[in-house]
Amino acid sequence: MNILIGKLLGNRYEIMEQLGGGGMAIVYKGRDTILNRLVTIKVLRPEFTSDEDFVKRFRREAQAIASLSHPNIVSIYDVGRVDAVDYLVMEYVEGDNLKNLIRLHGPLTPVRAAQIARQISEALEHAHENDIVHRDVKPQNVLITRDGRAKLTDFGIARGATAATLTQTDTIMGSVHYLSPEQARGENTGPRSDIYSLGVVLYEMVTGALPFQGDTPVGVALKHIQDEPPRPSLLNPAVPLGLEKVIAQAMAKSPSGRYETARQMAQELEDISGTGIKDTPRSDPVDEFATRVIPTVRGVAGDIQPVDREARGKKRSYGWLWAALIILGVFAAGAAAYQFYFNVKEVTMPYVVGKTLDEAKSILLDRGIKSKNINVTRSNNPDVPADNVIAQDPTAGTRIKVNRYVTLNVSQGAEQRTVPSVIGQKLSDAISVINKNDLNVAEPVQEKYSDTYVQGVVMEQEPKPGDKLAKGSAVVLYVSMGKQPMTHKVPDLTGLTVEKAKAELEKLKLILDENITRVKSTSYFSGHVITQIPAKDTEVQEGSTVKVTVSDGPGPTMRTASVEAKFDDDKKEHELRIVVKDVRGTTDAFVGTVKNEKSVVKVVPYYGKATIQVYVDKILKGEESFE
Repeated sequence: MNILIGKLLGNRYEIMEQLGGGGMAIVYKGRDTILNRLVTIKVLRPEFTSDEDFVKRFRREAQAIASLSHPNIVSIYDVGRVDAVDYLVMEYVEGDNLKNLIRLHGPLTPVRAAQIARQISEALEHAHENDIVHRDVKPQNVLITRDGRAKLTDFGIARGATAATLTQTDTIMGSVHYLSPEQARGENTGPRSDIYSLGVVLYEMVTGALPFQGDTPVGVALKHIQDEPPRPSLLNPAVPLGLEKVIAQAMAKSPSGRYETARQMAQELEDISGTGIKDTPRSDPVDEFATRVIPTVRGVAGDIQPVDREARGKKRSYGWLWAALIILGVFAAGAAAYQFYFNVKEVTMPYVVGKTLDEAKSILLDRGIKSKNINVTRSNNPDVPADNVIAQDPTAGTRIKVNRYVTLNVSQGAEQRTVPSVIGQKLSDAISVINKNDLNVAEPVQEKYSDTYVQGVVMEQEPKPGDKLAKGSAVVLYVSMGKQPMTHKVPDLTGLTVEKAKAELEKLKLILDENITRVKSTSYFSGHVITQIPAKDTEVQEGSTVKVTVSDGPGPTMRTASVEAKFDDDKKEHELRIVVKDVRGTTDAFVGTVKNEKSVVKVVPYYGKATIQVYVDKILKGEESFE
């Protein structure tokens, strides 16, 4: 149970349910009670509210987005702080993030990928025009609505384009798989850094894979600086040359080699997605045996010896015979060479990416490719299951000879990591330890009450310490919410003095709000409670605060009522009790005995609205209300 669910922030935003969360904040679905619309509420985790750097980063996001208004950017509505809770209210988007869509459905069609990238480009152009660089463009920060619109969100590390470089000692801000080379070097970053990151996102959309993988974040960062990514068409032959060129320019190592503005990139993507992508014809790779030099057959020179005519005639006869044999040998060798080198069956290379190695080999063998000509290389890949083909050479659709060598790059799955023990650690420290072991924390972080662990400390984890997990996998953390508080029904404080009200609340370990509102009243005596929030019988947790409104006088005026009590004519003595219930509470107006009387009339005082009851011999004989 999350203690914020059901709460009202800023007397306006009702928290409905938890949507997710990261290491810094928890994200909720909420409702704006004034405008009656759904909103997204991002709440900074309690353990970070005392950390000035975290709070500044959280508020920076609000400042960044607040100046932007664009259909492809998630709007910000409000930002505030209530009871040490820092929160951000944003547009609620029905849909999912782009990363999840790629994981669920694999590579997008080139046309769809170009459409989404164009929308992100236009969002970035609007941000850049307002001197804001996002610095964390990745598919997790792109939301796709149910009608297919892309919306850029999470400007959590954004800064003004003219601000100082966004670096910290030994730290690179942003997500390592998507950062630009200049970000990886810790240099000043500008709008073209966002263009590079968008190029990586577009690469992932059309291939379903990241351009650079590494054993450590630093290793990945170095590849951004030094290496060229594999051509997208190697992983997905459906990627046309035109889109491949857009990706290549966006991911140029030098900022000067990229698009000058996001608008330029958006225009090229518009040209591609607007008219429909058509594959640019690709030249088939030239076969390794297509051109060969056949050596000339030459005779061997010897000494010239004189011979007689008869001998010469015989030799000439044998010479013609040998010449004919040599010519036939040359033709036979040529025919054999032709059969070996040129007259080899050609087949179309099939698409085997994503197949298991056995399936891929079976498909290749069915096409006539020899088993001995199938080379297999292996590499770790967290996005492709073990023993599945990551890439192939030649690419699908290429015409090749059946005796050509074919290379299959096969996944070994993700590298394995040992799960560290983080039980008993603060959440922020636990996240750091898990990340240092190349693992992630599952979102949202789970919360449970505990009699053993204090609030904000990890009390359980799955898998348990020492277990093995694939690199990049998630560890589920359960964080203590402290001891589960008891709940009580709020007592009725109406009509009590402030002192008595406070005493009643303290019996239930509830607190009387010191900010007491005082108003004039002719119904309640000065110093007596008129109203309370929460209302009586409301279930609240121990330690909750109750706010009261108290009368500041002049209070009600005294009135009197003539009350008649009737008795049986039995000459007996009877006990008479007259009870008054009014703003003072319940009081006895008369208690005594009556003898030899058929009826008695008593004048009874009361204040405000009152109910007067008559008891004869402890039996209720009559009741009447007065105002």
